[in-house]
Amino acid sequence: MFDIKLIRENRLFVEEGLKKKNVRISLDEIIEQDKKRKELSVKVDELRAQKNAANDEIALLIKEKKDPKEKIASMKSIAVQIDELEPQVKDLDEKINKLLLYIPNLPNESVPVGSPEHNRIERVWGEPKKFSFKAKDHMEIAERLDIIDFKRATKITGSHFILFKKQGALLERALINFMLDLHTREHGYTEIFPPILVNRDSMTGTGQLPKMEEDMYRLKDDDLFLIPTAEVPVTNIHRDEILNEEDLPIYYTAYTPCFRREAGSYGKDTKGLVRVHEFDKVEMVKFVNPKTSYDELEKLVANAEKVFQLLELPYRVVTLASGDLSFAASKCYDIEVYAPGLEKWLETSSCSNFEDFQARRSNIRFKGKETKKPTLIHTLNGSGVALARTVVAILENYQNAAGDVVIPKVLRPYMNGMEIIAKK
Repeated sequence: MFDIKLIRENRLFVEEGLKKKNVRISLDEIIEQDKKRKELSVKVDELRAQKNAANDEIALLIKEKKDPKEKIASMKSIAVQIDELEPQVKDLDEKINKLLLYIPNLPNESVPVGSPEHNRIERVWGEPKKFSFKAKDHMEIAERLDIIDFKRATKITGSHFILFKKQGALLERALINFMLDLHTREHGYTEIFPPILVNRDSMTGTGQLPKMEEDMYRLKDDDLFLIPTAEVPVTNIHRDEILNEEDLPIYYTAYTPCFRREAGSYGKDTKGLVRVHEFDKVEMVKFVNPKTSYDELEKLVANAEKVFQLLELPYRVVTLASGDLSFAASKCYDIEVYAPGLEKWLETSSCSNFEDFQARRSNIRFKGKETKKPTLIHTLNGSGVALARTVVAILENYQNAAGDVVIPKVLRPYMNGMEIIAKK
């Protein structure tokens, strides 16, 4: 939920922030409805004060053994007016809140302004591999080694779904276990295994609804949604809760499958594992004090980077420009891994600070040590990391001239000591 107070007090600032995000939304209707609501609320408050005064006068008249009938009639008239106006205030509240749900979070001042071409490369780790032979793409490698079956996945479900098999399935499981172990043992996260179906309130709380409903898989009979990321159920663990400041920061990590219809993206990177409708991901979610949220964002990115460093995959960290930010993010870093077969940098992790945007929608607060006043928390999340494209990077970076794939050293204990995936 966007902060209506910010619109009231600094409309120009909000409009400038929306412009930076390349979002065209008029604030006129929100301001108009908010003005009506305020006028009605003032009227209701005045009537309540009159009603309370009348009650006091009636009590005094009864005490003095005087006739209170006239004053009672007056009070009933006031009560009728209140009963008429209160539903109008409630209706305006609902209308304003629905409008606010479509207002995106504003970009942080440190974010470069512009479209995707203004994204800023912060650092590069490792160097793209150069082979003495022509590098194959992951589809050719997977088909030769018989570890991913694209055709049967399409037969089972449809296009852009994956059927891992043999060492491919083992590699997927190895990556999941490796990342969960890394984040829980070395980075201090608590592991969560959440539901992969969530309700409308959960999706609204993290910002997927109502704006992006067409990109989601929905069970119409139950009005439940398959999650696009573990960010949704994990963030909603603390929906409508007040946390204690001394318990912050809270770190959670979770493995889940993720489901995205990718509506409107057809024709973009449609082959192989680059753009699929279902993929596995290990997610990291943080609940933090607003004072430390941007330090926590840097730590979050470092946690995701560690995955690629241990896998020895070349990557770069990119700060997204304002026009490339997601609906809910105030600042986001993408981590892109190089795939030599495709000759592309592939986004494999996004690490975002939502500030209090999700917390306002989900009503997640914390009670301060000194003020004792509930305050909106800051939420962050990051891919730790997405597997489909990480598998692409492993197959393409670790291929040899024979078309086999060497297993990254850090994964070998998770693959029963296997050192290479070779054609049998």
